Amino acid sequence: MADRPNNIEDYLVRLHSHQWFTWTNSKSKVYANLRLTPEYGIGGEMVSNPHSLPTEQECTDGLTQLQTDFDDRKTKQETDKASANAKLQALGLTDDEITAITK
Repeated sequence: MADRPNNIEDYLVRLHSHQWFTWTNSKSKVYANLRLTPEYGIGGEMVSNPHSLPTEQECTDGLTQLQTDFDDRKTKQETDKASANAKLQALGLTDDEITAITK
């Protein structure tokens, strides 16, 4: 499983393809440092950027949704693993046998 989304860049890269935004400070990826690129390259040609920046609230909400989705997937994976182990134990497998087939 990939890392949990932790800044608005994780949301922004999902909105549009190409390098449509940039940062005034790449070490501090916060909304105040977010800028729209005027142009970006496609197939060796520079084209005008047709996009606009989302609002700070849209970025915050988007990141929150990505984090919720990540957490839900992680919880489901853990729940499914526990359920599978319980079913294997109910079939009579030992913990060592379960570990041998699940690792």
